[in-house]
Amino acid sequence: MNVLIVDTSCWISYLKGTPNSDLDLGLKEGRVFLPPLVVSELLSARLKPAEKQQLLSFLKELPLCDTPFEHWVRAGELRYRMATKGFTLSTPDAHIAQCCLDIEGYLLAEDAIFKKLSKVSELKIL
Repeated sequence: MNVLIVDTSCWISYLKGTPNSDLDLGLKEGRVFLPPLVVSELLSARLKPAEKQQLLSFLKELPLCDTPFEHWVRAGELRYRMATKGFTLSTPDAHIAQCCLDIEGYLLAEDAIFKKLSKVSELKIL
């Protein structure tokens, strides 16, 4: 059973009603882990109080990725390695990718940057 990390844009599509069978199955089987920065990004949306509370309740049920000091060191090193290969990786995207690498999981993503990253790193995209 593979652990899944879901990027923010994929969550936004899913929460707006776009079907995603991989995410549905991962949620059902308890295999979806949440990067802490994704929580912040999702909650920055303009939501009605009831929607925000519903989202918070949903997110609190998901296990958070462990992000000790060493995680942030690895995320910085990932950004550096990508820069040496000619592309810029934002800190939030490096964090999400590093969460996936740390738990040896698969990433569900809609952002093209992650597909590029998977071609030049160990990142696995589902």
